[in-house]
Amino acid sequence: MSKHYRKENNCLNCGSTVQGKFCSNCGQENLEIRENFSHLMNHAISDYFHFDHQFFNTLKPLLFKPGFLTNEYMAGKRVKYLHPVKMYIFISVVYFLLAFQQRETQAKVNFNIKVPTEKQANKQSNTKSESPDSTYEQYQASQLKLPASKRDGAIVHWGTKKAYAYSKKYGKNSLEVFQEQVEHNIPKSMFVLMPLFALGLQIAFRKNKKFYVEHLIYSFHFHCFLFLLSSVVIALALLLPLSWTAAGGVLAILEFVFVLIYFYKSLRVVYHRSRFRTLTKMIGITLSYLIMAVICLWGVVVLTFSLS
Repeated sequence: MSKHYRKENNCLNCGSTVQGKFCSNCGQENLEIRENFSHLMNHAISDYFHFDHQFFNTLKPLLFKPGFLTNEYMAGKRVKYLHPVKMYIFISVVYFLLAFQQRETQAKVNFNIKVPTEKQANKQSNTKSESPDSTYEQYQASQLKLPASKRDGAIVHWGTKKAYAYSKKYGKNSLEVFQEQVEHNIPKSMFVLMPLFALGLQIAFRKNKKFYVEHLIYSFHFHCFLFLLSSVVIALALLLPLSWTAAGGVLAILEFVFVLIYFYKSLRVVYHRSRFRTLTKMIGITLSYLIMAVICLWGVVVLTFSLS
């Protein structure tokens, strides 16, 4: 699609002299300011298809050529493919939207809670009314009656206070609200976990003498692959009939095996170690990653609980 470029060679953004269609100083395209509607739409569509072209150029090697994109990026071949960070943001948004949709679908399937009989309801009501600690004030009063050695510690006391506050604010839905808040904060934790994963790679492959940013680029590409593969699996699971539970299990197993094979091959391609050394380092990195993931998850839980 044709674009209308200015005849003047001064950059309107930074004032530098423009040689060609783009400013060599700030990168802005030297386009006409006043465009009619058709030119404006052509420009927007052109930018869209440029992204679209990059995305599909990136998609195949991301899924089926482990480590290729990282090597291409570090070799300076970047225009043809999506930038790793831009690609991660796009794919992760799609993944988490699908994951939330899958959770909601599963919740509807599992919503087979039986309505309690009148006798059971009365029993639950009586049990609740007999509880001495149905409010935070009652909890404090019961704590003061205990010897100092048997009272809850500062952390437990703080957690109990927050739990009562949650219950007062959200009522019977407090646990469900808290779970949703944690789930919506998990994507933010990935921007902590991915740099930590890159740090683990730098430690494990320190003899390769790569800069930290090279490990970080690999981390972005690998997580893009994880989220893209998981998105495909979730989409397939959502399309399957609900009665096909065994098929969902098979998909999960295939996904796990594919991830292991991909991880091993990508490490071989990027770090050029022997098969045995790659395998041992892969095991160590996987274990450390799982530990970091658990710590990050607990961090999300604690921060969500504290700030809510």
